[in-house]
Parts: sequence; C-alpha cells; structure tokens
Amino acid sequence: MEGASFGAGRAGAGFDPIEFLKQPQTILRIASWVFSVVVFGSIVNEGYININSPELHCVYNRNEDACNYAISVGIIAFFACVFFIILDINFPQISSVKDRKKAVILDMGFSGLWSFLWFVCFCFLANQWQRTPKGPGVNQAADAARAAIAFSFFSIISWACMALKAFQRFRLGTDMSLFATDNFAPGPDAGYPGYPTGSGIETTETYQSPPFTENADVSPKGYQAPSY
Repeated sequence: MEGASFGAGRAGAGFDPIEFLKQPQTILRIASWVFSVVVFGSIVNEGYININSPELHCVYNRNEDACNYAISVGIIAFFACVFFIILDINFPQISSVKDRKKAVILDMGFSGLWSFLWFVCFCFLANQWQRTPKGPGVNQAADAARAAIAFSFFSIISWACMALKAFQRFRLGTDMSLFATDNFAPGPDAGYPGYPTGSGIETTETYQSPPFTENADVSPKGYQAPSY
C-alpha cells in the first residue's frame, strides 16, 4: 500500500465495512473465532461422559487436564479474536507511529504464541484420544471429541497465518511522508540552525569612505604637506 503506515493509510480515513470484511486478516480472525467456538463448545457440551461411574469424566482418557486445557485455550482465543477485530477497525484512526507499531507487535506476538498453544492442544487431545478405551459412552461422544481435535489443528494454521500477516505489516514499516516533520524533536546529533543572513529591513543609507584627493599628500607621520 503506497503511503501506508504498518498496513494502514493516513489517520482519519473513512471506514468501509465491505472492504474491511474482504481483507485476508479479517477473514482469518473470523475463521479463528469460529474454530475456537467449535473446540470449547464441543468439549463443554459433549466432552464429559459417564465412564463406569456416576460422575462425569473427560472423554479424553478421563484426563481432566486435557479438557480443561482445550477449553481454556479456546475461550481465550474467542475473546482475543473479538479484541483484535475491534483493534483492526480502530487501527487506521491511530495517529501515533509508536502506538501503531506496538499494536502490530502485540498482534504478531500473541498470534504466534497462540498458534503454538493450539499445536500443544492438538497433540495433547490426539494423544489422549488414542489412549481412550472404547465403550458406549465414548462412542456417543466420539464425534465431538474428533471435532475438537480437528479444529484445534485448523486453529494452528489460522493463528500462524495471522502471525505471518502481522509480521508482514511490521516489515512494511512507516512512510514518514504521512507525518509532518515538525512534530519530531531534533536528534541529539542535529546541528544548530544557521544564523540569519539579514534582518529583513532595508535602508537607503549606506556608509561611504571620503573621496580620495589627489592634492593631499599625507606623510607617514600624519603631516600634511602644503600644495603649491
């Protein structure tokens, strides 16, 4: 984008919801939001079953940590997607270069971290599901268990793509022509401004030396010889 600052133009530009929804970054955030709902929704609704006891246990090999971890990662991802969508809407209105840079770094760091946490979630759930003994209750919740595993894998890809998009925005940097140079303080090595060449006031009176007289013969001692 020509004349852009971290992927957005000059602050104060109008907001176009259609163009915003068409952006790959927005599509990835909405997809990640849906994936997180599927993961924690599947486990909350059908992830706890009765396995040889009246109490409810996690369908993933009766490992409560597996269900709790997936639910926690999914809920945080759900609210994070909402937060970053709101941030994307207001990002073009941020006039400070430093604030824009901080927002992009936050997006890049969080997306990369959550991509890794989804990877851990996928491996954790898949491993525990393989160790789960089959039974009537397990078979009943099998579809929900597999859905949580599958969408955990999809979340790895979507959050990794968002981290990549944020990195690309960070690499774009800032076109300083968008900002007035008078707003920046001079650096410590900047020189002092030049001395003004004139006061701007012109006068008609000028100094002139006395005219040279051919009849005056001034001696080195200051004695003036008379002329004949």
